[in-house]
Amino acid sequence: MGKRSRQRQKNQTAGRDSRDNDGWGAGYADIIKENKLFEHYYKELGLVPEGEFDLFMEAMREPLPATIRITGYKRYPDDQAWHTNMSRKIIRKSPLLEKFHQFLVSETESGNISRQEAVSMIPPLLLKIEPHHKILDMCAAPGSKTAQLIEMLHSDMEVPFPEGFVIANDVDNKRCYLLVHQAKRLNSPCIMVVNHDASCIPTLNIDSDGKKDILFYDRILCDVPCSGDGTMRKNIDVWKKWTTSNSLHLHGLQLRIAVRGVEQLAVGGRMVYSTCSLNPIEDEAVIAALLEKSEGALELADGSADLPGLKWMPGVTSWKLMTKEGQWYSDWSEVPSSRHTQIRPTMFPPKDPEKLLGMHLERCMRILPHHQNTGGFFVAVLVKKAPMPWNKKYPKNAEGEAGAPGGKVSGEAEEAAPKGASLAQESTTKQDGVCGPPPMKKMKLFGYKEDPFVFLTEDDPVFTTIQSFYNLSPDFPKLNVLTRTHEGKKRHLYMVSKELRNVLLNNSERMKVINTGVKVWSRNSDGEEFGCAFRLAQEGIYTLQPYIHSRIIRVSVEDIKVLLTQENPFLSKLEEDAHSQAKKLGMGSIVLKYIPNPNNPAEPQCPIQLCGWRGKTSIRAFVPRNERFHYLRMLGVEVFRDKQGLGQKRSDGEKEGKQEVDEEDKMEKVAEEEGSAQNEAELDMENGDENGSSVPKSDIGNQETSS
Repeated sequence: MGKRSRQRQKNQTAGRDSRDNDGWGAGYADIIKENKLFEHYYKELGLVPEGEFDLFMEAMREPLPATIRITGYKRYPDDQAWHTNMSRKIIRKSPLLEKFHQFLVSETESGNISRQEAVSMIPPLLLKIEPHHKILDMCAAPGSKTAQLIEMLHSDMEVPFPEGFVIANDVDNKRCYLLVHQAKRLNSPCIMVVNHDASCIPTLNIDSDGKKDILFYDRILCDVPCSGDGTMRKNIDVWKKWTTSNSLHLHGLQLRIAVRGVEQLAVGGRMVYSTCSLNPIEDEAVIAALLEKSEGALELADGSADLPGLKWMPGVTSWKLMTKEGQWYSDWSEVPSSRHTQIRPTMFPPKDPEKLLGMHLERCMRILPHHQNTGGFFVAVLVKKAPMPWNKKYPKNAEGEAGAPGGKVSGEAEEAAPKGASLAQESTTKQDGVCGPPPMKKMKLFGYKEDPFVFLTEDDPVFTTIQSFYNLSPDFPKLNVLTRTHEGKKRHLYMVSKELRNVLLNNSERMKVINTGVKVWSRNSDGEEFGCAFRLAQEGIYTLQPYIHSRIIRVSVEDIKVLLTQENPFLSKLEEDAHSQAKKLGMGSIVLKYIPNPNNPAEPQCPIQLCGWRGKTSIRAFVPRNERFHYLRMLGVEVFRDKQGLGQKRSDGEKEGKQEVDEEDKMEKVAEEEGSAQNEAELDMENGDENGSSVPKSDIGNQETSS
């Protein structure tokens, strides 16, 4: 993709981001919510049911209600998404809602909720994710949908390493760090963030029973850059910037990304194509062109039964396009040659009525804002029935290699397109009519130079003390442990799933990995004298704990309250049972484990595992602040105070809860300040303190609330 179109792709990501994160930023009182061209265009297209256009426009001018999603795998009830009926501005500014706003900020940071627009939650649901699926998120930043995909992989918390994984990609290097920040809240060993142009994202290899095989994805999310006119309720700038040219400029890029997606989709797999644009040029036109190119290899699926209760309009089978000057065209034959670089044949509906009928474009789903008080959205579900026709044309050679560039392959060898394949290029007449191999593209790396991903060997000396100190299970997957340095002392140890390890080892030269894995141990030099130089990291405790058989203290609800509200309590502050266990352990890193009692429903009925440190005479929890707040709230402890009293100094917790920045603004700042993935764009609670940090007492209310 050329420099100009790459820049255009970056510039148009605002539409996708806006629908993901519900804004939560400052209002725009000075912008008039009116665009006559927009109204004229959509009235003429007839996408809104007769008699409803005024309601449609009225809804577009209303602020968007704030919505949240509860992290699905952390044992919460099935009601996992909540609609507040209040705008983000009201929640931020109302004194009566101050604690609620603090709660939202804190719980979002600790990964227990995601602030995400309702319509943005639809694509992952239509993908029907199962824990064994290999998933590609093609245009993933800033990552709300990526988080949803990760949650679905971890639907069973008893399985620390699901068979599946998510590879989350974005073209913009800086935005990849926003993606890292979002994904890291969920502490999954099954996520990898990569940095590529989605329209030519490389074909990856994996090792399968000793043979090189092509990686095909079971599920692909193709949430493309778009004009974003469905986001006018919160992305107020769209009102003054909207023009029909936006869609005409984006159509080609959207089609290239979609084609690259279906090339990498496994036969039998699902790809969801989505935009937050209501414009058929970005929606049905792309789907129709994709179906036509596929020659029957793709089928548009009916997803209506998967989302009962959702109100949506069927996709349209006829549409026309308009230039920014107001000129309408209903067919390619009407377009003057001077417009052929701006307007392409694929922007129009197929001419053949029988072919059009067979596409079932009515199975596309368009969500209109006034039907359920949401943003505008478009989504289509594609199922792959056979290899794409152009991929079938690459026969194997005598060595078992595909005719196009690539390594030895097996299985669906005919599906292996050349590296960097993108067959939806529309710059020549030949490419419009004939499928052929795309040009080879050299991988270009932009942005920060990443530290290496170095896997440890089973006999690495680092395991000697770790194995004995924590009494690791014999089946502990040592080969899944990696670090980020070839030389010097290892500062942090991470773990990835077996399947992601396979991907990393076989594709180091063909993909740019920004981040992967979950931190499980961190170096603590003081720990060497106690038997192990590595302490447990809270981020990876739920992944690691099933393999640990020593250094565990079972604690009660009252013990957790003490550990999370006191700076460095004496061992004697623990209840008798935990105190007795702690006295038997030497100094060093520990696991504090709460096991629910089904006979006492007043207490939390989910397990809690905290990292801690057993000192000489004291004990402390080693948990990030927002996670502390989360657990204390579960136990009925009030963690934020009301904003009351003159001259009262606000606590750190209240400052964090009351911060006025949008979550994405905050993540943007993280990305700018912590460009290197070694810094991981995360809120690290260590801050240079090897023994952890704790919450000042002023952050925790002294009163307990009744349930």
